[in-house]
Amino acid sequence: MSITQRLCEKTINQQTHTYLLSKHSNTYKVINRDVGKALHRYDMISDGDRILVALSGGKDSLTMMWALSERLSRIPIDYKLFAVYIDPGFEDGYSESLSEYCRKTGFELRVEHTDYGILAHSSRNRENPCFLCSRLRRKRLFEIADELGCNKLALGHNKDDIIETLFLNICYAGEISTMVPSQSFFQEKFTLIRPLSFVDEDVIRRFAREKGYPAFVNSCPTSKVSKRQEIKTLLKQLYRSNRKVKGNIFNAMSNVKKEYLLR
Repeated sequence: MSITQRLCEKTINQQTHTYLLSKHSNTYKVINRDVGKALHRYDMISDGDRILVALSGGKDSLTMMWALSERLSRIPIDYKLFAVYIDPGFEDGYSESLSEYCRKTGFELRVEHTDYGILAHSSRNRENPCFLCSRLRRKRLFEIADELGCNKLALGHNKDDIIETLFLNICYAGEISTMVPSQSFFQEKFTLIRPLSFVDEDVIRRFAREKGYPAFVNSCPTSKVSKRQEIKTLLKQLYRSNRKVKGNIFNAMSNVKKEYLLR
């Protein structure tokens, strides 16, 4: 049994105890509040929706799946969730362990085996490997959503991801843009939603510890040396200098004064 499998089995044994604790924790309340705020502000979910939930095995997507599933027991609308993991094809993958974890915590996971990660890091790719891999995975998710009859695609990006994308686009694309919490595609056939848009990564990290999520280790060779990681390090320095900086940056994205930008 691998380390990941052992951690997964240990996690399953702790699930009932952790679930009871989480509802009384401050972290649960913060996540529930911020997810609810995003869902309502952007009208992300409606009665009868069929939502493809993109899982990566990381803390963000697992927290998103948990939050969307948990809400069903206490809201007046109904929707269906379909968890999907796009396996990028690296050695030492964790698709089997992730599937087992999902099954024992109450939902089925569809695993789509691909070679997207291998292709993105090959000599055939002249683009940034993260960009190509992400684009291919997103394309396949939309195709699967169509197969399943889903009208929504939920991704686990959080508040920190949105801020980092703003700086990535400024520094490396020469434009002021970022991810948005809700966005329609293909003549409004699909709506891409990000329920964790208002949730801080630190809060998700604490919640993941409370829930005892297993550590599914990302085997991508560039996961720790990406441009996003460089931006993340830079922003952490800013946040340490003034605790209001993160909130100010995030709020600035919805408080744009175009008359004071270059034309």
